Amino acid sequence: MTYFVCVVGYCSLLGFLTLKTMNEKILEKLSILADAAKYDVSCASSGTTRPAVKGGIGTATGWGICHSFTPDGRCISLFKILLTNHCIYDCAYCTNRRSNDVKRTAFTPQELAELTIAFYQRNYIEGLFLSSGVMRNPDYTMEQMLRVVKLLREAYRFNGYIHMKAIPGASDELIAQAGRYADRMSVNLEIPSEENLKLLAPEKSYSEVFAPMRFIQQGMLESAEERKKFRSAPRFVPAGQSTQLIIGATPDSDRQILTLASALYRRPSFKRVYYSGYIPVNRGDSRLPALAAPPLVRENRLYQADWLMRFYEFKATEIVDESHPDLDLDVDPKMGWALRHPEFFPVDVNSAPYEMILRVPGIGVKSAKLIVVSRRYGRLSIPQLKKIGVVMKRAQYFIVNRELPMQTVNELTPQYVRRQVTQKQKNRAAELLQYAIEWGE
Repeated sequence: MTYFVCVVGYCSLLGFLTLKTMNEKILEKLSILADAAKYDVSCASSGTTRPAVKGGIGTATGWGICHSFTPDGRCISLFKILLTNHCIYDCAYCTNRRSNDVKRTAFTPQELAELTIAFYQRNYIEGLFLSSGVMRNPDYTMEQMLRVVKLLREAYRFNGYIHMKAIPGASDELIAQAGRYADRMSVNLEIPSEENLKLLAPEKSYSEVFAPMRFIQQGMLESAEERKKFRSAPRFVPAGQSTQLIIGATPDSDRQILTLASALYRRPSFKRVYYSGYIPVNRGDSRLPALAAPPLVRENRLYQADWLMRFYEFKATEIVDESHPDLDLDVDPKMGWALRHPEFFPVDVNSAPYEMILRVPGIGVKSAKLIVVSRRYGRLSIPQLKKIGVVMKRAQYFIVNRELPMQTVNELTPQYVRRQVTQKQKNRAAELLQYAIEWGE
């Protein structure tokens, strides 16, 4: 299946377009480069505010773009496109690597700017995610990408959301210019450890990747200081920066991955780490594992663990450690932590501090806050907890309440609770599968 990254599908889009509005050469480029861009998942659009202006096109207000997803779960809300799939590098895991026999093409900056505006005016897209292979050298590629966003902002007065890749090895001057036009910039680390990066991408280095990250961070901090003095000072990458890690292409453990992510989140400019299960596109390369399918369950668990670090006040060392370097694929990371640490439970939801309530499986951030507020007016019962949003099927083993029998994780043992939780998940999955079969028939 060919993917086209906007709020409607690629096939639907082509059905709207005719040769009156787009020639065959542009359509061919669009088909090749939109499909090649599907492997990059770093396409979040939140975190910036730019209201509509008189005479301009588009906005990037509030949370920005509404997200949509492809069948494999990847975000497709933006016009996600490569400027070119030509590349001077020969990375083992990349479909566009130099040694692959694939059809190569490239947009001119004018073509891509016109295409973006045409799709936006037709309401096909709400923003641009611009990436590229590296042609000639990093500076040349970055300069071409910069011309695209400058045309959009200055010639077409496009005021919508733009996420742009920073090319490792490009000059600070070009990245500085790009940061004044883009809402978010990202530099992909791709491989979680420098040792394995050298193995799979010997022409790349961590020092080249981290250099633009540090430059973007410094630019954002300087911009924030300037805006404290002058409110009209230009913004620099207002939505922050992100990166992507490929999961499963190397033997790096979840502990290594989450430790790296935790270090990145301590940077003031960093917003998101994206995890992409390795898709075996180059099966003949002996440096790569022979996977039958992408490790999507592991990818999902890493996103859940990432959420715990960002919103649930967990440290990476609590989620994974030396004795448990990889996440449990059968239960979510919060449940996994709770089963390994029964000494912290049960938690009395009517008296425990917010930080401990937040660590109970089945209780989210919103529910934990509502519990703390609601219990000021009386003791919370089971029906009230359910109304608040607590998932009692999981939480019942870790909390105490006068309406619950005293059978918590300590009386039942972590092993028993794990069996109960995983069995319920399997039963639910079987029910959904049966429903899907019946509905399909």
